[in-house]
Amino acid sequence: MGMVGGGRGAFIGQVHRMAANLDGKIELVAGAFSSDPEKSKLSGQDFFIDPERAYGSYEEMAAAEAAREDGVDFVSIVVQNHLHFTVAKTFLEAGINVICDKPLALNIDEAKELQEIVHNSDLVFALTHNYTGYPMVKEAKRMLDEKELGRVLKIVVEYPQGYAVGDVEGEGSGAIANWRADPKIAGASNCMGDIGTHAHNLARYITGLEIDELAAELTAFIPGRELDDDGNCLVRFEGGVKGIIYASQISNGDENNLNIRIYGTKASIEWHQEDPNELIVKYANAPRKTYRRGNDYLGEAAKGNSRTPFAHPEGFIEAFANVYLAAAAAIIDKIDGNEAPEGDYDFPTVDDGVAGMAFIKACVESSQNNAAWTKLDT
Repeated sequence: MGMVGGGRGAFIGQVHRMAANLDGKIELVAGAFSSDPEKSKLSGQDFFIDPERAYGSYEEMAAAEAAREDGVDFVSIVVQNHLHFTVAKTFLEAGINVICDKPLALNIDEAKELQEIVHNSDLVFALTHNYTGYPMVKEAKRMLDEKELGRVLKIVVEYPQGYAVGDVEGEGSGAIANWRADPKIAGASNCMGDIGTHAHNLARYITGLEIDELAAELTAFIPGRELDDDGNCLVRFEGGVKGIIYASQISNGDENNLNIRIYGTKASIEWHQEDPNELIVKYANAPRKTYRRGNDYLGEAAKGNSRTPFAHPEGFIEAFANVYLAAAAAIIDKIDGNEAPEGDYDFPTVDDGVAGMAFIKACVESSQNNAAWTKLDT
């Protein structure tokens, strides 16, 4: 594994490294850890990288690693949003597999160009929508795949955080990073682009349903901010399914409360990221059930993505690691010349990234047009 970004002081880079290292199948051997060459070298020392493979730029790294007989098998991209496209394109064109943090790109045009590059290559591209890695999310997907809920009627996904609420009255510390408030770096949306896309992706992953159109209102409650810190969407999914997607960074008292409720004609399910080892199944005329991670009664995907016995909680890093593990399996099969397994590999792809960018674009356009119903540009 190589890494671009994620040097000293970078939270998400540390998360990626821990996740990649968890199962002992991936070793970090190279990186361009900062746009500052000296900081990149120092970060390489932190991670015990050969000094010759701690590069001053990602362009230098792509060329050098592609030329090495023992070059990296893939690169993990953990830079700011506006660089995702150019860094990913550089490594793909150098023949190197990619695992990229979300969102896929700065805008839908970049996303579609990257999608075309990936589809025209024989390379693995994974996008770290990490919440799909939770075992009980995979169990929820199994239930939907096997029609255990009956016909789906309604989907409600919420992602409220409250860490930036102090900035609304000018009493906070500027919790939202400055670059996330800059459309040239973050893209057209802050809140919906950052965490709302996770809510959207979770609904797509579990149900397999695409959004047909949505009506969105994005708000910047924090004075002086150009990009949103709160968003609300009414959603029309394909097949007549209705939904709500809500994301916020000013929801006072909430920490990282991503949750989803899916209502069907036979049963409903409910999952909360802050209590991820449980999946609640609800019925109109019977007691609700709680399914718990690590038990034999779960489906193969949920069991296969658990590492510890029941009652030993697994969480955020393990879910992240499941995305890396699935992508690693695909990369190993490519190296060994093996065929993909039946049903392919279970990780988010460039196509999921394009869907996320289409979601962001529709939210912004709808909000700018007084929450008018807006089709997704897929």
